[in-house]
This record gives sequence, C-alpha cells and structure tokens, in this order.
Amino acid sequence: MLLHDAATYAVHRALIARDDSSHYELYRYKPSLPAAIVFTILFALVTSLHGYQMIRTRTWFYIPFFIGGLCEVIGYIFRAINASEAFEAWSLTPFILQSVLPLVAPALFAASIYMELARIVEVVKGDALLFIRRQWLTRIFVTGDVISFFMQGGGGGLMGSKMINTINIGQKVIVGGLFVQITFFGIFVLAATIFHYRLLRNPTQRSHEVPWTKHMVAMYVVSVLIMIRSIFRVAEFLQGNDGYLMHHEFFIYIFDAALMLCVMLCMNWAHPSEIRAYLKGGQWATGFSVKEAPEEANYSSNEMEDSHRAV
Repeated sequence: MLLHDAATYAVHRALIARDDSSHYELYRYKPSLPAAIVFTILFALVTSLHGYQMIRTRTWFYIPFFIGGLCEVIGYIFRAINASEAFEAWSLTPFILQSVLPLVAPALFAASIYMELARIVEVVKGDALLFIRRQWLTRIFVTGDVISFFMQGGGGGLMGSKMINTINIGQKVIVGGLFVQITFFGIFVLAATIFHYRLLRNPTQRSHEVPWTKHMVAMYVVSVLIMIRSIFRVAEFLQGNDGYLMHHEFFIYIFDAALMLCVMLCMNWAHPSEIRAYLKGGQWATGFSVKEAPEEANYSSNEMEDSHRAV
C-alpha cells in the first residue's frame, strides 16, 4: 500500500513538475497517517498531564499553555483526517485547522512563559534588577504575543482561500506574525538573561530560599526550542508552497511537532506551580507528583497581600 502511494505520488509530481510556482497544493506529499496518530497521542498525553497539574495546583496563569497543548492535539487530529483521505481528495476544513492550530500554539506557550518570569521576579524580590518595571513586563510581551497570534491565525485563514493571490497574502501575514513573535521573544530572552545575571551578582535573601534557577533554565530551554521552530516556520513560508521544506513532511515533525512536544515535557518537569507555591502557598507539581509547599515558602500577611497584585 505504501509503495503504491509512493508510486502514485511520484507519477503525480512528474506530471506537474513543469511549473509549480503559480500552482497551490494543500500538500506537496502524501501525509503520513501513522505519524499524525503518534503525535496526536503524544500531545494528548502531555496536555492531559498539564491539565492535571494546573487544576491540582491552581496555577491558572498557565491556562494559555494548556490551551496551546489542546491546539496541538486538535491540529494533529485533523492532520490525521486528511492523511486518511484519498490522495489529492483532501478536505479543506481539516487542512486549515491542522495548519492554523499548531501554527499558533507556540504563541500560547509563550504567553504563560512571559507571566512566569514576572512571578519569578516577584518571589525572589528582584524588581530592582529588571530594566523594565515588573508591572509592565507581562503586559508588553503578552501584547506582542497577541499581535503575533492574530497575525498567524488570520494568515492561516487566508491560506484556505481558492485564490492564489489571497493565499500569497496569507503567507506574508504569517511571516509577519512570526517575525513579531521572534522579535518579542528575543527581547524577552534578553530581559530574562539580564535579570538572571544581575541576581547572580547581587542575590537577594529570598533568592537563597527559592529554587528559581531551575525554572530560569527551563525557560531558556523552552525559549530556544520555540525560537528554532519559529525560524524554521519563517524559512518554510518564505520558500512558498513549492519550496523544498513544503515538499518534505519530515521537516514539520522534526522542527515543529517534536520541538513543541519537548517544550511541553520540559514544563511538565519544571512546572511553574512551584513558583506559585512559594508566592501563595498550596501545592506544586513536578511530573506526576504533587507536593505541598514547604513551610518556608509562606509569606507573611503583608507579603501575601502584595502577591495578590502580581502581574
């Protein structure tokens, strides 16, 4: 069956090889059903774990991250639907959803990561070490993230058109949204790095009591993975529908699906509920385990009042 599909596809490519630059195809390959099913299951498992961790520890600022996981799950479900259909008889609606949902998911991941940094700054009492006020930290970066989200989502919607000019506009809008995401994410990493360096040089008393380093390292790892993925996506859309990257399905799984799965697994391990627990008390999660915050994590009544005003 696989050999037959491959042969059919090879013949098809030979017939249309004359000039594909003005011809748009939903897929430039036969989508792999096993790959789509495997990543649907994997994303469903890690997203379920994130939901469990979020609810058990009441880490509500991680709702965008959880929704991003749902976008990955639903996106690959629809990719599997397309992969199960006859060659070149792919339904448009599943194609649009499998394109848009995994495309915008990293913006939702980033939104929660931005909010986590603000809470790390608060828990170690490191406001003076930021080059921007903590109250503005999340607002600025989340605003950029929202702009990127709607640009990528809107561009993905335009690419569902049957008009080649509209599709080209959609690709340009997506690239613009990705550049916005890369720019804001780059500035965010710079802000986090400067804060980290200053805190190491001038540690606060609270920084000796809170395991903040683990969470900063996790944020750096996640940031690098999202940045690599975004650069790949920029290259993919700049090449266009007939580009080399669009012709090979394994790129999307290596430089998008696998990287975003690693992002979610990393944050399962270094879950931000630990930072929340040091701010407000309660439970924190790591992997499948949920623990009570240590006694030294509890603030005095005045500090607790301040923590409720966290960004």
